[in-house]
Amino acid sequence: MNSSRDVSDRTALVALDWGTSSLRAFRMDAEGTVLERRSGGHGIQNLPAPGNAGFQQAFDEICGDWLEDRDVPVIAGGMVGSAQGWKEAPYLACPVRLETLGSAATAMKTETGRTILIAPGVSFETPAGMPDVMRGEEIQIAGVLADRPEWSRHSLLVLPGTHSKWAEVRNGEIVRFSTYMTGELYSVLVRHSILGRLMPQDGKAAPEIATKAFADGVAMARTGSADDLTHQLFAVRTLGLTGRLPTAALGDYLSGLLIGHELVSGLAQISAARAGVPLVLVGENALCERYARAFSDLGSEPAGRIENPAPRGLFWLAVAAGLVQLERSGQYV
Repeated sequence: MNSSRDVSDRTALVALDWGTSSLRAFRMDAEGTVLERRSGGHGIQNLPAPGNAGFQQAFDEICGDWLEDRDVPVIAGGMVGSAQGWKEAPYLACPVRLETLGSAATAMKTETGRTILIAPGVSFETPAGMPDVMRGEEIQIAGVLADRPEWSRHSLLVLPGTHSKWAEVRNGEIVRFSTYMTGELYSVLVRHSILGRLMPQDGKAAPEIATKAFADGVAMARTGSADDLTHQLFAVRTLGLTGRLPTAALGDYLSGLLIGHELVSGLAQISAARAGVPLVLVGENALCERYARAFSDLGSEPAGRIENPAPRGLFWLAVAAGLVQLERSGQYV
């Protein structure tokens, strides 16, 4: 086990990816290498105590021992900067150049007097006047482009999740993005609607049956329009009632249907920008695998899949904010 002096001597940054349901911490050196990582369930909606005391306790528990010997800088991104977070950080309106996130970060003092720099979110307003926001995904995008600067010229990044994001990047700027509540909608329908009544609480369909059910859901989404979604959703129940699908495969069908509708909508919105532009999946591997299959079924192949670029993005945000000086020359994009 490292002594506190060993930890202090090598630690150049402590970075926090602080979301709604989870908190991840990264101890990093001056080149951005992750020396140690920790994770816990103390997201902003599951703190060990209410209010500031809960944030302070969660912070101390996950990384307090990394900060004992000297004033190591701390940077945080995600929902910790939301209106329900530890301290609200403003949204920057698109187009947003990614390295400007550092200079726009919000500083706050903890109860123990330590300064934490909190990343801002990003907002976008459609031509029709519909507002959209992201908080945390911009850090992941920054991490992707830090390692693949060629994608900063022009790329389309899809970040699956509870609230999936589709972001277009041009010349190092997030120029626009759209949010789809696909993951949350799936959870609500399974847990709180009649569609979940036939789905078994335990047990899964055989892999080949689950794969086909998912593909059938994607195919159904492709045949209809957005107006058909609520009608098509009821088939999740009737396919089970009539025995057309095993009940264990109904969740896979629902997943394919919802992801399919997201992809049909997203691809239609960006079709004019897609010629020769790489489409990149960013996120947890198993979920990205589902999206990759759906993209393939719809005739699109992602140029790459990146898992967990948040540590890289947080590091480059700290560099842009002047918290970390690179030991060798480096440039963001």
